Amino acid sequence: MSQSRVTEKHAELRVENIGGIDTTEIALSPGVTSLTGRNATNRTSLLQALMATLGSEHVSLKGDADHGEVSLTLDGETYTRTLERRNGTVVFDGDPYLEDTEAAELFAFLLESNEARQAVARDDDLREVIMRPVDTAAIQAEIEQLEAEKRDLDDELDRLESLDSRLPELETEKTRLEDRIADKRDELDAKEAEIEDADETVDDTREQKNAFEDALDDLQSVRSDLEDVRYRIDTERESIQALEDERDDLEASLSELPETPAGDLDELEIEIDRLRDHKQSLEATINQLQRILQFNEDLLDGDNLELQAALQNQDNTATETDGEALTDQLVEETTVCWTCGSEVERDAINDTLDSLRELRREHSAKRNEIDAELDDLTDRRDALRGDRDRRERVDRKLDEIDREITRREATLEELTDERRSLEDEIDEHEAAVEELEGQERSDLLDRHKEANQLEFELGRLESDLEDVHEEIASVEDDLDERDRLTERREELQTELADLRTRIEQLESEAVEEFNDHMETILGVLDYANIGRIWIERS
Repeated sequence: MSQSRVTEKHAELRVENIGGIDTTEIALSPGVTSLTGRNATNRTSLLQALMATLGSEHVSLKGDADHGEVSLTLDGETYTRTLERRNGTVVFDGDPYLEDTEAAELFAFLLESNEARQAVARDDDLREVIMRPVDTAAIQAEIEQLEAEKRDLDDELDRLESLDSRLPELETEKTRLEDRIADKRDELDAKEAEIEDADETVDDTREQKNAFEDALDDLQSVRSDLEDVRYRIDTERESIQALEDERDDLEASLSELPETPAGDLDELEIEIDRLRDHKQSLEATINQLQRILQFNEDLLDGDNLELQAALQNQDNTATETDGEALTDQLVEETTVCWTCGSEVERDAINDTLDSLRELRREHSAKRNEIDAELDDLTDRRDALRGDRDRRERVDRKLDEIDREITRREATLEELTDERRSLEDEIDEHEAAVEELEGQERSDLLDRHKEANQLEFELGRLESDLEDVHEEIASVEDDLDERDRLTERREELQTELADLRTRIEQLESEAVEEFNDHMETILGVLDYANIGRIWIERS
């Protein structure tokens, strides 16, 4: 239901067992309605009934009733609330006019117990009351979300900045590799020409030549396997070194993290639980005091006629029973005590109620202190949890690195053994080739060896060049995103600036509206002894 509606139609209010009212029905016309009457005419009870239909729970059920009901018919819609007495408490149900009554409780339901009214009467800080409906939690949550996104963007842009400086290095490396590949191809072409010339001068049988070429192929294959193993060994060593460097960095960061003894966290949790229990106890007491005050104020104001009449009938000094005589008695200096039945001064009861109000204020102040202490302890607990979680993450990462280093060292040992085996196998193949070739072909064998080595080096260079091409393409793709990310970061900065000022704007607007309304009201009332009523802008 909208919380700001204007109607030009009549409203009908039906009341049953609220305050001192048995049953009643009234019609309210559009505009201002003035509620007048002497004491003990249930004006407060009627206002409470209207408050109940709007959504308030600061409403008292008739003392001799277990069920009450109020309904408001407005613009063809009926809003009904029920009150049930269960186990000594009053339970509310139904569909009120307002979904959120906080603003109405503070600024529209202006009975004596109203918090804003009491703040004015006690000369308390009214700013806190005025600002309470201004909800900044959602704005703050959005700020935190945008700040997290901005941090991620900053990290990504920093990474791209480093990539930007990496691109010229990659281009230089690409040019260097292309030059080396061209040189290697020239060397290989020259070596193959030498081998071809040497083959023409050798008069071997075809069978001997095939056997010799097969032996050379086997030698080249094993040499290729050996180079692969050597490359894998170098890769494993580099990986192990990188892991050890990462482990050193993590151990350094771990040493900078504060220790988080489990006992400290447990003590904080216990203290937080204790304070929450204390706060709940205080709130229960405050609510109970509120109900007691409301009940006694209703009786003192004469809203509960039946109970007043019963008390007066018990007192033999009172003989008048009609409503007018009872009202006259209620406005006198004395009244019948509704706890013991004796006649006491009204000031004595008011003094007792003032003491209860002071007790309620003390409990409210204590609750506010506990709220502040809870906020502080919760922040400390969250910080300790964060430190503990970070330590656990680093410990887990260190364990993973140790396991990875162990695995790679085992692989390195296996590769080293494989390298030795391949080196022995190469020696055997070289001996076989030399035996087939004979002394007169030793030069040809050397040329074939050199050609094999050149082919292997050429393949490795071409593989390295392909890797550089892929890295350049990846860097260029990432850098293409930089403009978009930079634009998004600027948008986030603007959004954050707007959000950070929105809270201040909301508070400023609330203060300005309050001050304007107060100025208008004072202008209408034309009080000569009041200059202005206002809240200072922060």
